[in-house]
Order: sequence, then C-alpha cells, then structure tokens
Amino acid sequence: MILSNLETVPGRDIVDYKGLVQGNTVRAKHVGRDIMAGLKNIVGGELVGYTELLDEARSEATSRMVAEASAMGANAVVNVRFSTSAITQGASELYVYGTAVVIS
Repeated sequence: MILSNLETVPGRDIVDYKGLVQGNTVRAKHVGRDIMAGLKNIVGGELVGYTELLDEARSEATSRMVAEASAMGANAVVNVRFSTSAITQGASELYVYGTAVVIS
C-alpha cells in the first residue's frame, strides 16, 4: 500500500477513487511514564515515554486506515493527514485519514 501526503502519487495515475478511509486509536498515559515525565520536566529533555506512546499510536491508527483501504480494493491512500484531540484528562485520540485510490 502506497501512502502519500500529496493529492497524487508522483509518476503514477489515479484510475479510481474508492473514498475516505480513516483509522484512529485512543491512548491513555501510563502512570509510570507520567511520573518519569514529571521528573524530566524538572531537568528538561525529551519525554521518551511519550514519544514512544505517540509513535505506537500513529502506527496503530495508520494500520487501521490501510486495512480499511485494502478492504475497499485500493492500492494507495493519498492526501494522508494526522490529527490529535484530547478525549479526557490523560487520554488522547490519534486520528489519520485520507482518500483511498487505485493507481496504475
């Protein structure tokens, strides 16, 4: 499956549009990660636990979008975008969406 944040896939022709596809996941902070992040706020630096959490969330949401596109018969998703939102205190949604297409 080819994913592109452009409206096209360079060098390829879109021969069919299948429609909007999406994937999401809602993740909560882990207490251990939260404690470590609090300590890191004192000394500064990257919050590695949160970086890993977001990386896992992006991968899971993208996999769900790709599965939906595959089920529609697409071989690419164009105009891919990511979005995040707070669901409750300590939990956030990562949402990815795009247009499923068939390219030649």
